[in-house]
Amino acid sequence: MKAIVATDQAAEAAGITLAERPEPTPAINDVVVEVHASGFVPAEWEWPSTWVDRAGHDRAQAIIGHEFAGVVTSLGYGTTGLSLGQRVFGITDWHRDGTLAEYAAVEARNLAPLPGNVDFTVGASLPISGLTAWQGLFQHGRLQAGQSVLVHGAAGAVGSVVTQLAREFGAYVIGTGRAADRQAALDFGTNEFLDLATGDLDDIGGVDVVFDVIGADIQRRSASIIRPGGTLVSVVGPVEARPVDGLAVDFVVESVPSQLVEIVDRVRDGRLRTHIGTVATLDDAVPALNPTERRKGKTVIRVRP
Repeated sequence: MKAIVATDQAAEAAGITLAERPEPTPAINDVVVEVHASGFVPAEWEWPSTWVDRAGHDRAQAIIGHEFAGVVTSLGYGTTGLSLGQRVFGITDWHRDGTLAEYAAVEARNLAPLPGNVDFTVGASLPISGLTAWQGLFQHGRLQAGQSVLVHGAAGAVGSVVTQLAREFGAYVIGTGRAADRQAALDFGTNEFLDLATGDLDDIGGVDVVFDVIGADIQRRSASIIRPGGTLVSVVGPVEARPVDGLAVDFVVESVPSQLVEIVDRVRDGRLRTHIGTVATLDDAVPALNPTERRKGKTVIRVRP
């Protein structure tokens, strides 16, 4: 089968290639999925699991990508809850071969049904962005109606979902980003927008939750405007600056099928839309994952027409 593999950690995206790999076979409690579309997170190059297995051994030419939508083609021994021919979407294990391939082996417990009226491309754009937003806001940020949320990268793949979910649950949303992202952030539902290149975070006043996808100095400055009892939620590694009288949480997204169902239900009824940017075929995935200019939104690779 065709697959996109990582060959050189130092080269990052420049070190990937389209290769032939054996089709996977399902282990106990696995399914094999015929991949129709796969999302990709550029930060994957920074994940240790891309380059080493759980025992610390080097992974040779690991298949990249970990979110997808497709159709179940094979069931492993003991697998329950899914059936052959079923449309599914979800996240694969970080240490296993991923989803930028024609087929992927996945633990059945990591998958949720993909409704027939949700396109595979949309389905593939949802798992990581959607679950990161859901878990960051509700599990870690403990968002309540009437609170205020500062969303960095509000027009991005994650930030746009954070914005929409926060607004749905009754929060006041202040989005940040570049000047060119202003209209997109407002279209996704931010109440206000701050251009980080020209604006001052201190002018915002106090907020209850900060959702940080940037880190570094932006994170340190954001921590200082969190109200007592508020929370700084980070998805970019250990928190360097903590609120004076609040919580700081950094987390790695987990696969929770019940949350995937909540998210895809919102897509079905129009409450939620994802920010899909570049869409390319598997044959064109290498240049699509090596952009020469900044791209907006989620990159999705259509593995099958």
